[in-house]
Amino acid sequence: MQSPVNLLTIEEYLKFELESEIRHEYVDGEIFAMAGASEEHNLITTNIIALLRPHLRGTPCRAFVSDMKVKIKVQKANIFYYPDLVVTCDPNDKERYFKTLPTLIVEVLSNSTKTIDKREKRLNYQSIESLQEYVLVSQSEIKVEIYRKDAQGNWLLEILGKGDELRLDSIGLNLTIADIYEDVIKV
Repeated sequence: MQSPVNLLTIEEYLKFELESEIRHEYVDGEIFAMAGASEEHNLITTNIIALLRPHLRGTPCRAFVSDMKVKIKVQKANIFYYPDLVVTCDPNDKERYFKTLPTLIVEVLSNSTKTIDKREKRLNYQSIESLQEYVLVSQSEIKVEIYRKDAQGNWLLEILGKGDELRLDSIGLNLTIADIYEDVIKV
């Protein structure tokens, strides 16, 4: 016997998330619980936001960590993801509980999410017109992958390692690999 899948409307999902003790991502009516993050994951995210926030002060850009959703419309499907870090620079991106016009998205990879982050989320995020850079940071090795949109709208991949510098053209900031991995992995 098969059970029907209970699909939620966007309004039901957003209300549910406000009352839920755990976060859920939303893909075209279905919700998926989010797992907790490791110490390394949290340190990497904190290291990056600690450098981003002062850099963005006085600009129209705002940075949000893990509890801010990004809404994407892919064909007819509505999707809400919780990226580890999102920066929006568009003053029209005013929704209180989610953003629709991100400039930069950062995901810290874990064993349970890296496949989805590298394929499904990457492709869906890259469909967002305003997105200029998508950054994937490994927590198990010194490796940063940055997908950057060029002037023709093509996405180019750059892979960084020990001794490199992460150049975030979308917000005019350079981060060293040592800054990103401070207190996580010896660089």
